Amino acid sequence: MILRTKKFTPYIYLFPAILILGLIYGYSLVRVFDFSTRRIRGITGVFIGLDNYKFVISDPVFRKAVLNNINLFVLIPILVFLAIIISYLLFEQLRGWKVYRGVIFMPYILPIPVVGVIFGYMFTLHGVVNSFLKLVKLDFLAIDWLGSPKFALWTLMIIILWKELGFGIILFLARLMSLEKEIFESAEIDGAGWWGKLFYVTIPQMRTIIEFFAIITVINMLSWVFAYSYTVTLGGPGDATMVMELFIFNKLGRSQLPMPGIASAASVFLFSGTAVLIFFLFRIRKEIGQEET
Repeated sequence: MILRTKKFTPYIYLFPAILILGLIYGYSLVRVFDFSTRRIRGITGVFIGLDNYKFVISDPVFRKAVLNNINLFVLIPILVFLAIIISYLLFEQLRGWKVYRGVIFMPYILPIPVVGVIFGYMFTLHGVVNSFLKLVKLDFLAIDWLGSPKFALWTLMIIILWKELGFGIILFLARLMSLEKEIFESAEIDGAGWWGKLFYVTIPQMRTIIEFFAIITVINMLSWVFAYSYTVTLGGPGDATMVMELFIFNKLGRSQLPMPGIASAASVFLFSGTAVLIFFLFRIRKEIGQEET
């Protein structure tokens, strides 16, 4: 005898967890929106409308932080491309591929503050990187990686790329290992070369997981890079590596006069931008799914 459950039954079991999450995150979100419209002194303050938002929008440091977050989007296609190529090479099980897999994934499991501090020392003007470049007679490449506003953000991108690439590789490799080998064998019989199998067989089979990784990376570039900026450069030199999260943190904890209202307004902008991007990305995913069916 087959027992059938009603459609609402799963939601009954989920309700306690949903209620707890709603109280924790829902209350916090409401309070952030409330704080963003007040001049906070202590735990509350007088209502000032949109003044905090106007201040944030007019603040050149915040505008620079937004621009830096947008510039970090350059990493998304690079991360996706490298993750696809390297995961496909590992999938072909070249000699020592299991060792390479562990080595490649190792950076991802390291704590970001540890990575930030280590690379912060490596990329200083007299750090390991420049010392090595001088040793191999490449002195013209020995630049002030983190001390120059021109190169600081690009250096931070290199660190993020090194740290986050392993996640994409393992994610794609897991998807590849779930595919039937007959697909690739059939492509080889039809005369497909290495690049042909990659572009016409592998990538179409990985389309969903690639989109998922791209969405996660977009979110990370907006709201998950604070630790890199803080531990490596503290947002400097000047505001060359300032990001929105660090701007919010500075207004709350590092300024002589904490400004919870300003920080809350900036948080609302960050939340709204992230939500809009996620909405459009999932909408695009839905439209692609409808076209495929």
